[in-house]
Amino acid sequence: KLFIKDLHFDEVPVRIYLPRVPSGSKRRGVIFFHGGCGMFGSIRSHERICRYIARKSDSVVVSVGYHLSPEHKYPAQTLDCLTATVHFLKTAENYGVDSDRIILCGDSVGGTFTASVCQELVNRRDIPKIRAQVLIYPFLQALNFNLPSHQKNAFVGFLSREHTVRFILKYLKKDCSMKEAILAGSHVPEKMNLKYRKWIYPDLIPEIFKLGYKPPLPTSFLPQVHEETTELFETRFSPLLAEDTVVCRLPDTCIITCEHDVLRDDGLLYKKRLEDNNVKVTWYHMEEGFHCALGFFGYGIFSFPSSSKMVNHTVNFIK
Repeated sequence: KLFIKDLHFDEVPVRIYLPRVPSGSKRRGVIFFHGGCGMFGSIRSHERICRYIARKSDSVVVSVGYHLSPEHKYPAQTLDCLTATVHFLKTAENYGVDSDRIILCGDSVGGTFTASVCQELVNRRDIPKIRAQVLIYPFLQALNFNLPSHQKNAFVGFLSREHTVRFILKYLKKDCSMKEAILAGSHVPEKMNLKYRKWIYPDLIPEIFKLGYKPPLPTSFLPQVHEETTELFETRFSPLLAEDTVVCRLPDTCIITCEHDVLRDDGLLYKKRLEDNNVKVTWYHMEEGFHCALGFFGYGIFSFPSSSKMVNHTVNFIK
């Protein structure tokens, strides 16, 4: 049912999935960024998901094989995603795609890249606007690792609270001995905490998601750790820190969060920010879902109900 081609968009590897059935009009396009902490995953790991989206939504899907860390140092991954997106926006018609109907989509760090690329493109006048974005359990901020979802899911499999920070440090090629300081919040100066608490703060999480939450003990600021980890405060790395002047211009958004996920509250906080800025948000919350569930999609008995639900919610939103 699909033509599948491996290409390069300005030296970034991509795989493009084109429905074989002729279309009376130009199709919509979907650009997909796979998850995997920026260090794992590939076009192949998300092959089933991209094929399904292309078939079920009758869209042309472009899966981006961005270069992985540590061989390619951050921000190479985000820049690859940005490059591939701009290339497709400019050449969409060559693939039978309406350039005004292009949607960005990603899971986990792919959701980070989706949010970041959308933010970077809001001021571009030379290319068509992104129509919508889909963020599937995205990572969106590295300031606070003591939100209710971090506490509740601290030891959940696939992505524990500790693993999250360890992966961040490995992704950025930093010394992993800073892990405990970052978990405690010692990398953030008080002035910065005060500035961003309007966007990143436990009180902004709906009460239903705060059962059993205990505020963490105060911690002392460690300037050396802050100096070593300045990338964490870039909007490219922590899209939740973008100013309202950027957020208010973002496209329609679909956010999928999972109950059993340390990153759940990143999605909830971004949802609130978008809504506060009058961006249209469609939100799906998977009560039985967990981080990485999407990766099990299409594996028969090894798949999970939440895996299929996530992909089908994505398809329905795209349509």
